[in-house]
Amino acid sequence: MSRPTLLVTGASAGIGAAVARMAAARGYDLGLGYRSNREGAEAVQAACEAAGACAVLLAGDLARAEAVDAVFAAFDSAFPQLDAFVNNAGIVTPKARVEEMDAARIEALFATNVTGAFLAARNAVRRMSPRYGGSGGSIVNISSAAARLASPNQYVDYAASKAAIDILTQGLAAEVAGDAIRVNGIRPGLIETDIHAKGGDPDRLARLAPTVPMARAGTADEVAEAVLWLCSDGARYVTGATLDVTGGRWGRGACGRR
Repeated sequence: MSRPTLLVTGASAGIGAAVARMAAARGYDLGLGYRSNREGAEAVQAACEAAGACAVLLAGDLARAEAVDAVFAAFDSAFPQLDAFVNNAGIVTPKARVEEMDAARIEALFATNVTGAFLAARNAVRRMSPRYGGSGGSIVNISSAAARLASPNQYVDYAASKAAIDILTQGLAAEVAGDAIRVNGIRPGLIETDIHAKGGDPDRLARLAPTVPMARAGTADEVAEAVLWLCSDGARYVTGATLDVTGGRWGRGACGRR
């Protein structure tokens, strides 16, 4: 029997890399999307191949519409169909208050995190839907607990972009449920990846982990477990849902504390 296929964007590090490695071990062949970290993507590719998967690299900056289309076209050249798509690529910018943000910062972040994610989801639907010759599939959008926490004094723009992903999940799920496509989301909380350093706050995990009800940060593998469950037949009656993977960290307390 042929192996199912999965395309994951932002697969060169962090959550995307963990999803790819775990999916390979569970029988998927992979398309590994990445923007510029080829060395990281190649390391993930090698790990997937060592687990018995066919894994192809798909380079492209998802802030550009033509690059989104090119990534999916390259996937088509390697595989006969798309069974699952993990819409993971995203960026974060250094922490700042809203009054300090300029248009260039906001436009660049939304180009990848919102427009790129929408266009990637569109491309996935066009490969999965019977309207286009597909046979259904599963889409998992990676959001963030920031969509609920709002991240004041840090990353309100990032939080807003992830809130848009939550709505994409709900709306798209309703649109394509009749096409045998399930669309769900994941909201990771404080997770051990390099996104905190990229956002200019490398000590963030150590500072905030004690505020989590489970008293620790999560791992990328723990997020990947949830992603792959949503991709699996075990979640065959789940669509339009967004699962918090946060160790119990949800939102503001009665006095506004986080």
